[in-house]
Amino acid sequence: MSRFVCGDDCTVDDDVTVGHGEFDAPTRVGDGATIRAGSIVYGDVTIGDEFTTGHDVLVREGTTIGDDVLVGTKTVIDGQTTIGSHVSLQTNVYIPTETTIGDNVFIGPSAALTNDEYPIRTDNGLEGPTIEDGASIGANATLLPGVTIGENAFVAAGSVVTDDVPPDTLAVGTPATLQDLPKPLEGANQIA
Repeated sequence: MSRFVCGDDCTVDDDVTVGHGEFDAPTRVGDGATIRAGSIVYGDVTIGDEFTTGHDVLVREGTTIGDDVLVGTKTVIDGQTTIGSHVSLQTNVYIPTETTIGDNVFIGPSAALTNDEYPIRTDNGLEGPTIEDGASIGANATLLPGVTIGENAFVAAGSVVTDDVPPDTLAVGTPATLQDLPKPLEGANQIA
């Protein structure tokens, strides 16, 4: 059995592994994909059309990715994750297991999402963040386990989000406080 199936007009660099590991079904990648050198995509992954990576990207098993998704250089998607369409994950983003990302979402460079409330100390299970449609996460922001970032919300660069952020709200600071969304930030992202 083939380890992966790629649609039409795919570019997969020589130094790429797609379909890594032993899984029952091949990894499926849609039309127009560009997967750059050093990237590894595990088995049991489904990716839509127009998928693009930077270099040295890791996508673990059990991940589903929609259409028109950019995954920046050295970004890690740690599996059992759902990512919608028209999503931009910039360089060095960390997406943990059990995370859900909606459509038209932007996540800035070096943003870190987390899924373990008390790492190593207790075993309460893993619960990644949920980022709803149209939300933006700024560079170096940190989202703690289980938080929900509401539709069209905006998390400022460097913020540490410890609680849910309602739709159409700005979260800023450490720990993040909630503010009205400034007029220039109102509305949906323009990724698509």
